[in-house]
Amino acid sequence: MLTSASYEQCCHSFRWSDVERELGYTPGGALNIGWHCSDRICAAGKGAKVALVWEGLAGEPRRYTFDDLRLASNTVGAFLRSLQVAAGDRVCLFMDRIPELYLAFLGVLKIGAVVQPLFSAFGEESLRVRLADAATTTIITQRKHLPKVRRIAGALPCLARIIVVDHDGGAALQPREVAFTLDACAPVRDFTVCPTTAESASVLHYTSGTTGQPKGVQHVHASLLTHAITAQWVLDLAERDIYWCTADPGWVTGTSYGIIGPWCRGITQCVMDKGFSATAWYTFVEKHKISVWYSAPTAIRSLMQAGDAEVTRHDLSSLRHLASVGEPLNAEAVMWSQRVFGKPFHDTYWQTETGGIMIANYPGMHVKPGSMGKPFPGITAAVLDERTGAVLGAPQAIGMIAFKPGWPAMMRGYWNNARAYAEKFRNGWYVTGDRARVDEDGYFWFVGRNDDVINAGGHLVSPFEVESVLLEHPAVAESAVVSKPDAINMEVVKAFVALKAGHLPGSGLELELMNYVRKKLSSIAMPQEITFVDALPRTRSGKIMRRLLRAQEWGVEAGDTSTLESD
Repeated sequence: MLTSASYEQCCHSFRWSDVERELGYTPGGALNIGWHCSDRICAAGKGAKVALVWEGLAGEPRRYTFDDLRLASNTVGAFLRSLQVAAGDRVCLFMDRIPELYLAFLGVLKIGAVVQPLFSAFGEESLRVRLADAATTTIITQRKHLPKVRRIAGALPCLARIIVVDHDGGAALQPREVAFTLDACAPVRDFTVCPTTAESASVLHYTSGTTGQPKGVQHVHASLLTHAITAQWVLDLAERDIYWCTADPGWVTGTSYGIIGPWCRGITQCVMDKGFSATAWYTFVEKHKISVWYSAPTAIRSLMQAGDAEVTRHDLSSLRHLASVGEPLNAEAVMWSQRVFGKPFHDTYWQTETGGIMIANYPGMHVKPGSMGKPFPGITAAVLDERTGAVLGAPQAIGMIAFKPGWPAMMRGYWNNARAYAEKFRNGWYVTGDRARVDEDGYFWFVGRNDDVINAGGHLVSPFEVESVLLEHPAVAESAVVSKPDAINMEVVKAFVALKAGHLPGSGLELELMNYVRKKLSSIAMPQEITFVDALPRTRSGKIMRRLLRAQEWGVEAGDTSTLESD
């Protein structure tokens, strides 16, 4: 456990080569995340230890040991190979949080293919765009999501096979569709894992940007090194812990710390495939004796809203360490946690592009409520002047959060978008697009995004993507999408819409447009409010000034409006 004194010592002495030795990796040799999260743990004599406790709507848990992980991932890998899925192929996992998702994740990596996890609530357009961009060859899904996949399959020439993990032999399968039921297959005990290297592609996560379509963030097997050491030093995972990461594997937290981090450490983790409610969550913690809990500020604020009385109805004494991720954790939530749980939530900061935790509040160190914490040992962080790109040395000066490249989990590129990747670097730094200040003690404090991306409950939403879908609706002439403050989600999506002639604004059309976006993209991207306008504010060059609309929603100064188109 890090203390203020040991933190400084670790920062001085930290070497990534020490992590390599601990994991048994020799530079230049084979490195495979799937193998490290299952076979390696079994080889260490922990095959009989419970790896996964899964609980669905019925409430009856299913348990899998590390040997179960090994055999199931072997079986998935062997099945994929039998279908001619090759190393480097993109394999999309489009499932709810069922055990097959977690087991297939390891199996795909074991054959050297690239895992492309996508949020199961994505609508057709969100799914189509991401599969088309990645030239995905294979999608693994469930019966409940199959109609959605079928409606877009004709627009995906690279999609060679659709694997249905729970086909019951009822409705006939269509061309390209294959049934696969893991429980019905003979376990594959002997399996040759693809000898991937540190720089072999592993996971392809999609993230939203200010403009253009979502970008595929390419990670490699070397990211395991970051996940392993941060899971130990930041999440404080130890041999006897029962761990719960509430993130869906469709998002990077759900893979980096909902699969790889705990399992490469041989830790038992729990997964709940149910909707949110304070009662259900506290019951889950109590029932499974969760000791380490990694969640999102949106969920924490929802728990606060449910009231303190709900906490007292449950025995939560098993909890020993709490952490949060995805968006800034406000000071009030930290202090509430300290009061009701007897311990604070420790905020952590990182991005899809960084692949792993970069700045954190560490167990054993003083937590400043509202702060992001300090950089992880082995990570060089700074705030840069937004104009010159120079490092700001003065405490409390606001600048762009930046990191010196070279950590193992750093993305290796944006899929088919070298230009966008190059634009993330300046003066030898990776620039995050987030703004912060650093206090006199070296703690970082989040200030805000440096662009228009909307952070809705920890999930990034591209204004461009929502605007593009709105423009497909026959009633919409033009649209602009910005964030709006929200007590629970921090930010939500708001749309400003100008209608075509012959269409009238009203609550009925507002609901229709909301559902149109929800179906095409997702419930997260759906506008929570739509304002109908005669025209949108534009610059003289014709660019919509989202900044002006956002300032209006947040009640702040709009800044320079000299380029605003005159009436």
